[in-house]
Amino acid sequence: MKGTLKKVLALALASVMTIGLGAVAHAADLDTSEEVELTMYVVSDRPAGQDVVDENLNALLKEKLNCSLKVNWIGWAEYANKYPLLFSSGESFDLAYCATWLNFASLAQKGAFMSVDELWPTYAPKNFEAATESAKKQATIDGTMYCVPTLLATYNAYGPIYRQDLIEEAGIDPDMSTWEGMEEYLDAVKANHPEMDGYDVYSAQPEIIMTWMQSKGFNWIEKGLPFMFIDPTEENPKVFTYADYDGVKEALEMTARWNEKGFWSKSALADTDTTKTQNGKAAMRIHNIDTPAGYAAAPVDPSFEFRFQNVVKNVAHLPFTQDCMVISNTAKNPERAMAFWDLLTSDQEVYDAFYYGVLGETYTLNDEGQFQITDVNLYNTSAMWAARTTELNRNQMGTPDWYNEMRAGYEDQIAENDAAEKYTSFVFDQSSIETQVANVLNVQQQYWWPMELGFTDYNTAYDEYCKKMEAAGLQDIVDEAQRQLDEYVKTLE
Repeated sequence: MKGTLKKVLALALASVMTIGLGAVAHAADLDTSEEVELTMYVVSDRPAGQDVVDENLNALLKEKLNCSLKVNWIGWAEYANKYPLLFSSGESFDLAYCATWLNFASLAQKGAFMSVDELWPTYAPKNFEAATESAKKQATIDGTMYCVPTLLATYNAYGPIYRQDLIEEAGIDPDMSTWEGMEEYLDAVKANHPEMDGYDVYSAQPEIIMTWMQSKGFNWIEKGLPFMFIDPTEENPKVFTYADYDGVKEALEMTARWNEKGFWSKSALADTDTTKTQNGKAAMRIHNIDTPAGYAAAPVDPSFEFRFQNVVKNVAHLPFTQDCMVISNTAKNPERAMAFWDLLTSDQEVYDAFYYGVLGETYTLNDEGQFQITDVNLYNTSAMWAARTTELNRNQMGTPDWYNEMRAGYEDQIAENDAAEKYTSFVFDQSSIETQVANVLNVQQQYWWPMELGFTDYNTAYDEYCKKMEAAGLQDIVDEAQRQLDEYVKTLE
């Protein structure tokens, strides 16, 4: 960023606050006399029964905003390659799901999105007012806001999703907060259920070693670059990568051993099945707390008892841009799209129709207002996670007690230790090194992914990986990240 980050953010926040003063008055000026079809992209596999949900929602949208919504889906097996091309294809669409892990900041710098400096407070004033100043800061790139962040707090807590019923069956008591305990569990599964994969891997970035680094106290500074870390407890953190940290060989030795034990298939990186853990084809995966809570609330088999264990040492809130909505630079109806977003995140009826579907057909509610999807093979909750709003969001029926207890525990941890929390609002501007970033990500996929899974011998492959990363421009990325991080740290003083 030009100048000091503090001055840029101060100007940006002053600007959005000024705009916000007239937001409510201007929102009423939106002309909805002409019916329009809004087009939205999300990242997920399209449920088989989605047509029923869309038809019901569009009847509501016709009544309340004189519009309809067409949702396009980018599947999990193809998003890594297809999503980045979405904004350079020239295709006209109005809004899309985006996230830090989908390189929001980098895409914003490339001009993929419209500025929402005026659109957001003018046409979505309720949402704008509900957003925190931290969220607005995170939405700001070079003094301009480019997204509408989620209104639901999330956490960087990450760890194994596993099955308590398999533990009890094996008669073991592994400490799932340790990698040794996870291996003990996977050994037992392999012995008792050779038909199952121990660990769930498919054709996407393996997350074992990224999580292993976080369990050691290191945090990534940009999830879209999952090889670059800091120690948040340092007064002036230094950016480093796998290529700088020889200690990562301990993790590579572990995953090589897991591969030798047959915890995953030799063709794992070509596997497009993203549902193996929840369907009982795999015994464990690594992800966040919301995923196992969903599995536990609506198990495919009632005998499955899903649990979760966080292993991240320095817990913090995720950036609110971890889930966000963007207006495409090719949008034909940006004002109506933003008005739709305001309606969606403030109207319970529209929120329920969008997120859960048709009451009595795709989902049911109990007396406590908790929801249940009627048939997970046909329907699911929306993949536009950025729409989640604390006041409107419903817990799933059967949500385990440990879910709310763990979330409350994360808040307590953050209150006691804000080491990582201080860096939640740091946004890495990649505009000056985007070529190096693209080159390095290619090397990461080609050399690191197979090595992480033990498909190549880390004793020789690690050095080759380091050389390839250096040749791809890794040091340029580290230097630029360090420069920006140092600038950011000054604002914390």
